[in-house]
Amino acid sequence: MDLHGYAQAVRKYWWLVLLVAGLCVGTSIVLTYTAKPQYESSVTFFVSTPPNADGTALQADQYAQRRVNSYVGLLTSERLAQMIIDSTHVDMSVSEVTRSIAASADLNTVLLTATVTDSSPDRSLAIATALSTQFAVMVNQLDNHGTPENANVVLNVVSGPTLNPVPVSPRKTLNIGVGVLLGLALGLAAAILREVLDNTVRSPQVLRTLTDAPVLGVIAADRRSKKSPLIVDDHARSVRAEAFRQLRTNLQFIDAARPVGVLVVTSSIADEGKSTTAINLAVSFSDSGRRVLLIEADLRRPRVAEYLGVEGAVGLTNVLVGQTAIDDVLQPWGRGGLTVLPSGTIPPNPSELMGSPLMAELIIQLRKSFDMIIIDTPPLLPVTDAAVGSRLADGVVVVVRYGKTTRNQVSTALRSLAAVDARVLGTVLTMSPVKGAEAYSAYGYYDDERLERSTPQDSTPRRLETAQAAASAKPVKQARPFGRMAGLRRPRPSTRVGERSTDEPATSTNGSSQQPTSGSADSDADADARGASTGSIT
Repeated sequence: MDLHGYAQAVRKYWWLVLLVAGLCVGTSIVLTYTAKPQYESSVTFFVSTPPNADGTALQADQYAQRRVNSYVGLLTSERLAQMIIDSTHVDMSVSEVTRSIAASADLNTVLLTATVTDSSPDRSLAIATALSTQFAVMVNQLDNHGTPENANVVLNVVSGPTLNPVPVSPRKTLNIGVGVLLGLALGLAAAILREVLDNTVRSPQVLRTLTDAPVLGVIAADRRSKKSPLIVDDHARSVRAEAFRQLRTNLQFIDAARPVGVLVVTSSIADEGKSTTAINLAVSFSDSGRRVLLIEADLRRPRVAEYLGVEGAVGLTNVLVGQTAIDDVLQPWGRGGLTVLPSGTIPPNPSELMGSPLMAELIIQLRKSFDMIIIDTPPLLPVTDAAVGSRLADGVVVVVRYGKTTRNQVSTALRSLAAVDARVLGTVLTMSPVKGAEAYSAYGYYDDERLERSTPQDSTPRRLETAQAAASAKPVKQARPFGRMAGLRRPRPSTRVGERSTDEPATSTNGSSQQPTSGSADSDADADARGASTGSIT
C-alpha cells in the first residue's frame, strides 16, 4: 500500500478518524474533570559529612553523595511511613503513605528532595512536615548510631516544608491536548487498518486485478432505484441510465470479429443487482432499435417478471417440458422492440433444464428472431445454472456489487466459468457511489438532483409528447405474432421445441426470412414508431 493508498483510506474513512478522535478527546475531558485535584508539598535536605582526622573534605563530600543515593530509597520505606503515621496520626495506611512520597536527588550534589502528593492540601503539608523531622531521626539511628555528637552524616532542611496551593493534577490543557493527538493517531491507524483488511471490491481498479476481462461498466447507486429500478420515463436521463448506455456500447464493440448475439448476465452471490442489470441492459438495447429478448432463466428465485409487471406463471420451463408453444409465452413489453420470456413454473431440476438439448435448440431458434438475447441466470457460487447456461451464449457478463462482493468470491466465480470454457466478456460494478472519495469521475457530467428540480413531476416532457404523437400516427403492433418477428409461421398449438413446422417459409443465406411486401411495410412502420418512442428517453 503506497502513500496514495493511505491518503485514499483517510479520505474514505474520514468519519472513522473523527469518531475515534472525538471519543479520545471526550474520554480525556471526562477523566480530567472527574479526577480529584492533587496537591504537592516539598522539603529539601542538605546532606553533609564532617571530615575526620583520617580523611579530607573531598572524601567527605564523595561519601555524602553516596549516602544521598541510599537516602532516596529510605524516603519511600515502610519504616519511615510508620514513623510519620505515628507522629501525625493521619488516617492512612503504610502503603498509602509510601505511595504519596516521591524522592529525587540531583546528580553529583548532596541535595535530596522529598515531594508529598495528596488530594488534601492540609494532609500533604502535614506529611511533609513530619517527614522533615522523622527522616533526620531515622538517619541518626541508622548512620550515627543514635549519637549526634559523633555524627557521620548531618541532615539539614534547606527548603520547606512548602505547600503548592495550585493543584498539580489534573493538567487540563495537557490532558486534552494528549487526547486530541492520541485520538488522531488511533483514528488514522483504524482507517488504514480497515482499508487493508477490507476484502470487498470497491473500485474498477480492483476488478482489473482479479481478471483479464475488462470492466465494461460502473453502475451508479441511486436512492430512487429501490422503488423504480428501471431506466424508463424520468429515470431515462439519470446517471444509472447513462451507465447502462455505456455498458451497451461497450458490449457492441467488445469484439467486432465475434459479435455477441446471446448474452448471459450472472453474479457471484445473490443481491448483487444482476436481474436489474439484465433488465436495464435489455431496455437499453431495445431503445437503440434492436429486437431484444430477455429470458428469465433464474429458475430458483425469478425476479424479472415481478420487476417488469408481466405474467410469470407460464414461461420457459413450460416450453422446455412441452406444455406450451414458445409463441404463446413471449410477451412484448414497452413501446420498443423488447420481448420477455418469463421463467414459468419453478422446476425441481433447474440445472438439468438449463443444460438440456431442448434449451440449446430453443436458443438456436430464438437467435433467428432477435438481434440480441439476454439471459438472466442465478448466481455462480450457490448453483451451477449460470455455468451451464454460459455454454449456450456468446459471452458472459459478471455483475459485482460495490462494497459487498469479496475479491475471493469474484475469483471463485470466474474460475467456475473458466472451468466450462465460457467466454467472459467483462465485469460490471454496481451500486458505486457518485459522491465521496470513491466516486466514479465520469458521473460528474450528470446531476440527478438538478434533473429532478428542472422536470416537473406532474408534466410530460415535450419530447415525450412529440414521440407519443408520432407513435399514434403510426401505431405499433405490440402483440405481434412470434412468426412475424422470427420469420417463422406461427406454430400450431401442438408444435413444441424440437418439432419442426412443415410450413416454415424459406430463409435467405444470412438467416433472415423472405417476407412479403406488406410485411416489409409493416416492419418499416414499426421501426419508425420505435424510433419515435425511443426519442423520449434518450
